[in-house]
Amino acid sequence: MIRYTLKCDKDHSFDSWFQSADAFDKLKSAGMIACSVCGSGDVSKAIMAPRVRPARSAAIAPVPQPQPSGPLSQPASAAEQALAELRKNIEEKSENVGSEFAREARAIHEGEAPDRPIIGEAAPQEAKSLIEDGIPVAPLPWAMRKTN
Repeated sequence: MIRYTLKCDKDHSFDSWFQSADAFDKLKSAGMIACSVCGSGDVSKAIMAPRVRPARSAAIAPVPQPQPSGPLSQPASAAEQALAELRKNIEEKSENVGSEFAREARAIHEGEAPDRPIIGEAAPQEAKSLIEDGIPVAPLPWAMRKTN
C-alpha cells in the first residue's frame, strides 16, 4: 500500500491510500479519483518527501513517522463533514438509476415514469440535452462510486 497526498485544481489537499503507483494511475485515468472536499475530478499527486527505511540489518533506531490525525475515512474539516452529510441525505432519499439517468429523468419529466428523486450518471452531451429540453438536472459535487 502507498499513501499519496493529493491536490485538486481548487488547491484542496487530502491523503488517500492506493494498492500501488499503477493502481493510482489506472483509477485516475478511469475518472475514479475525486477531491474529498469539492468533488473535482482534476486531481494530481502533490509533491511529497519519500519515506526511506534503512536496511533491515542496519542497527539504527527507526525514524518516527508522522501519523495521520484521524482515519482517512473520516471527514477532515467542517466543509468535508457537511458534504458527507449532504451526500448521505441525497443517497438515502434518491433512487440510483446508474447509467439510465438521462432516459429515466426524461421519462419522469414526460410523465411516463413515477415522479421521484433520482441520481445516476449521464454523459456530458446527455446532460446538456436534458437542460436544453427544460428538464431540471444538476451535477452532484462528488463523483459517483463505480461498482463491479
